Amino acid sequence: MSFQKLDELGHKLESLEHALSILGADEATHMASGGGEKRAEAMSNLAGMYHEQATAPEIADWIADAEKAELTEDGARALREFKRSYTNATCLPTEFVRRRTQATMLSEQLWRDLRAKNDWQGFRPALEGVVKLVREEAQLRADALKLAPYDALMDQYDPGNRVANVAPVFERLKTFLKGFLPEALAAQNRRLTERPLKPFAGPYTVEKQRDLGLAAMAAVGFDFDHGSLSVSHHPFCGGVPSDVRITTRYRTDEFLSSLMGVLHETGHALYEQGLPPEWAHWPLGKARGMGVHESQSLFVEMQLAHTREFWEFAMPLVHQHMGHDAMRGWEVDDVLNRVNHVERGYIRVDADEVTYPLHVILRFELEQDLVNGKLEVADLPEAWDAKMSEYLGLSTLDNPKDGPMQDVHWPGGAFGYFPSYTLGALMAAQQWAALEKAVPTVRDDIRQGNFAPLNDWRRENIWLQGSRWSTPELMERATGEALNADYFIAHLKKRYGA
Repeated sequence: MSFQKLDELGHKLESLEHALSILGADEATHMASGGGEKRAEAMSNLAGMYHEQATAPEIADWIADAEKAELTEDGARALREFKRSYTNATCLPTEFVRRRTQATMLSEQLWRDLRAKNDWQGFRPALEGVVKLVREEAQLRADALKLAPYDALMDQYDPGNRVANVAPVFERLKTFLKGFLPEALAAQNRRLTERPLKPFAGPYTVEKQRDLGLAAMAAVGFDFDHGSLSVSHHPFCGGVPSDVRITTRYRTDEFLSSLMGVLHETGHALYEQGLPPEWAHWPLGKARGMGVHESQSLFVEMQLAHTREFWEFAMPLVHQHMGHDAMRGWEVDDVLNRVNHVERGYIRVDADEVTYPLHVILRFELEQDLVNGKLEVADLPEAWDAKMSEYLGLSTLDNPKDGPMQDVHWPGGAFGYFPSYTLGALMAAQQWAALEKAVPTVRDDIRQGNFAPLNDWRRENIWLQGSRWSTPELMERATGEALNADYFIAHLKKRYGA
């Protein structure tokens, strides 16, 4: 009976989630400029209704009663996930949530203004207030979940991941990358001496780029009966599994960035469209976490769409939708020189596949120290600069806007999120290796435009699993072993080495 009550509640919560997700996607793509105030009011009220229903005190009794009942294996897993979600939703007092919301909203507003002015001293007090609240939140979550403070924050984004497991993997990767980056740059210089970067022959119209993006989405398996492509200031994947909304942005001087953005978001969308529909109204039926989600987008963008086999398939597609002049004189190697270009840089979101993990590991290390009280905000610019200089050979000491003021995550209080980005890259490489063992013909399939075997493997091993397992358990079941940086390292050596 109690399990049935939770099931009925799940349907109600799913409806509210549906409304909030579609309204949020519409706000970024189609909402009229004057609609913001009423949209915010509507979404705020819906979010309040959701929180009130999802945290009702009687739910604890329903969970306790359901734990005594005889359930199927999936039923027991569904109950476990519901309990985990309920604990996370109720472990923060309302008074604290109000204080945190007010502080992070103010901090984000200041960040948008002061980052552009490179004004660290003006921004520092706001970030100090946020960090103080994050430390308080970490302890509240740690007490409720029986975890260490930073683990409790990280568990919101990747359930089951712990510093004890992630840190050694990141340390192995960091050690490799610090030595490999100069090698990759030298190898790239040799390749570019033999084959210089080909110039783009734009302008490329938005209409033709959109047609190409839609064709690429269809080719790799996007279901247009349950999703769509729009334009937004920042590309994203939103909506709900039955109506996934992905977006991109366009430049007319080149088209590869938009195409790669579309394929990245399509990776996210395929995961959402492939989740188990029978559990859609339970936490069990949701995506496992941010790391796994990122693994699916990077699987499509990096593991698939940056390969020679993909471009042997895709070049005719480009000619068909963009015209033969779009890449006149280009060969597959010219495309690969563009999409696999490596460069040291200050900005995480602009980083390539080789340098990006170093940006993330830097943040992972610093935010642990901030949460655990080993580092204070006042000392953050120097600590950031020291790691940036060591890992990437660049200094940010006199340029905080491209240092500790660079991302919105910390002003918004999102500590514990950064590891997910690189965990996703590691997972994607390990999944690709497992796929190649299971489907030895997969590269020939890709060359011929047959993406069904690739998607069938992911559907069975990742998508349909939903949140049945923790992140580490899901990886071990899918690939046969725990997360291992060696697969990503081997991938980088093969793609970027001499």
